[in-house]
Amino acid sequence: MRSRFRRAHKPSPELDITAFMNLMVILVPFLLITAVFSQVNILEMNLPKAADDEVQDPQEPPAFLLEIVVRQNVIEVSDRPGRLLKTFPKENGSYDFQAISNLLQTLKSRFPDEQVAMLMLEPEVEYDYLIRMMDIVRVVEVEQNGKKVQAELFPDIALGDAPEVVTGKAK
Repeated sequence: MRSRFRRAHKPSPELDITAFMNLMVILVPFLLITAVFSQVNILEMNLPKAADDEVQDPQEPPAFLLEIVVRQNVIEVSDRPGRLLKTFPKENGSYDFQAISNLLQTLKSRFPDEQVAMLMLEPEVEYDYLIRMMDIVRVVEVEQNGKKVQAELFPDIALGDAPEVVTGKAK
């Protein structure tokens, strides 16, 4: 005897993804068209070596090493052996970037083979000044044959912290 209760054989329901596929067909090209593709520029930096790793001839200091110290109220441009070349005070809330660029162009003409510059900042200096100083130290725009071209100044930039200001107070 057959069983009284028979299950009705129902086909399993299928998932209808037509609406989802229609959405993807519209959404993917829209996202690709409206996406903003940003360009990332990478600038290689030379970090100062640790004092233990340096092996230099103590009798022969470097002939020239550009050192630029950006402080809250002044920019100091000096030679590595400790010669302060020039200071540029902050006036009316800004530094004289054109005068700094002119000095760097003069230094480059005197030392054409030099590529390295040390850029040192105080912790409170704004990030915008760091970027502007890096641009000024690396390249300068000059006019050649009626066209503006970029000339290389000191492309190898090392970053560091500015040394503390030494005050001459006696205790």
